[in-house]
Amino acid sequence: MTTLEDADMNTFGPELPAMFDGMKLAAVATVLYIIVRCLNLKSTASPPDVTCQETPLSRYLFKTCPMLTKEYIPPLLWGKSGHLQTALYGKMGRINTPKPCGVRKFLPMQDGATASFDLFEARAEHSTGDDITMVICPGIGNHSEKNYIRTFVDYSQRQGYRCAVLNHLGALPDMELTSPRMFTYGCTWEYAAMVGYIKKAFPQTLLVVVGFSLGGNIVCKFLGENRSNQDRVACCITVCQGYSALRAQETFLQWDQCRRLYNFVLADNMKKLILNHRSTLLRLKSSNIGDADLGLLYAATSLMQIDDSIMRKFHGYSSLKEYYEKESCVHYMHKVTVPLLLVNSSDDPLIHQSLLDIPRTLAEKMPNVIFALTEHGGHLGFFEGAVLFPQPLTWMDKVIVEYTNAICHWEKNLPACQRSSNRDSNACLQSTGETLSG
Repeated sequence: MTTLEDADMNTFGPELPAMFDGMKLAAVATVLYIIVRCLNLKSTASPPDVTCQETPLSRYLFKTCPMLTKEYIPPLLWGKSGHLQTALYGKMGRINTPKPCGVRKFLPMQDGATASFDLFEARAEHSTGDDITMVICPGIGNHSEKNYIRTFVDYSQRQGYRCAVLNHLGALPDMELTSPRMFTYGCTWEYAAMVGYIKKAFPQTLLVVVGFSLGGNIVCKFLGENRSNQDRVACCITVCQGYSALRAQETFLQWDQCRRLYNFVLADNMKKLILNHRSTLLRLKSSNIGDADLGLLYAATSLMQIDDSIMRKFHGYSSLKEYYEKESCVHYMHKVTVPLLLVNSSDDPLIHQSLLDIPRTLAEKMPNVIFALTEHGGHLGFFEGAVLFPQPLTWMDKVIVEYTNAICHWEKNLPACQRSSNRDSNACLQSTGETLSG
């Protein structure tokens, strides 16, 4: 028996080391394949896919905004993964974040709420010599102290822009609510109050409207709600917004691109934010929120459940569908006539590809709209770098300022009545009539 066993071992013995070596190689190959797939290393850097009509303005912008036509190059080892770009933005915001100094302003609202924003003065003269203010609306639950906002504000200040940054109602950790409501997906009241303050305090300033993620929805809706909201506005730029909450809610329950997981994380953050103000929301007599609603909030695992149990009730919407329909900018964007740059990333794990048909179609139909879609960037990531370490400034920061600079110089060369600072409709109509009759 022993002799037979020894014979078997002698028979298979030489093959065993080779077999184990083959298994090791297969395991290594499998790990490498997964890494290459997850990090999307085979993808190549490319310029943004730009959709727009051919107009004098678009031709001018392609000449003066090289970032719209040249390659966006993310960090080689991880920057081609939308998940890692998004995770780094979510965890750190930015690298080596500056700390610009500003003044916090408080604005009483008609319903008893107290809006707030931070004002940062320009640290250099703008290249046009004009007074220009960026009015900035951050992403969901964000405020002026977030790292990506600080980085963008600091860069804009150094380029000659005054910056006003809205603090979403209820987002600041050290500021109590003074009315039983918080910010919502499309409420423009606080943003409108900030813009009104800036127009009154700086009567000669031009406005540049900037919105990040949820803030992009708010600013586009604000501009489209009333034609007068576009007075003195030079242009508008939004980054990584979803355009339609009603269409987005279906995609947020899907598991592709781990969107369901992101939904859970965002819902958990939103839940904590609301619960920080639960005493105020319950205490005030005019509140539409009760103990039963907070009970549903505790059990919520998605943004849709939170929106249905809490957020829609701040403004008295009868259903979640009505809330999403009326608070989405998709119904207002066609009324925006100022130059409008819409930026998204193809690998943004939060924004489903089907939602990108909205800005693409708008850019095809409207001469003032440019839609720029990058291959990489994630959600509000857009980090640049060589191999591993990202640069402090992102592609997003630079393209916004470059586009704005170009628009401001374009604006400078327009006839007086067509400039944003002088857009009085009666004066323009009179001037146009005189030109036609002449």
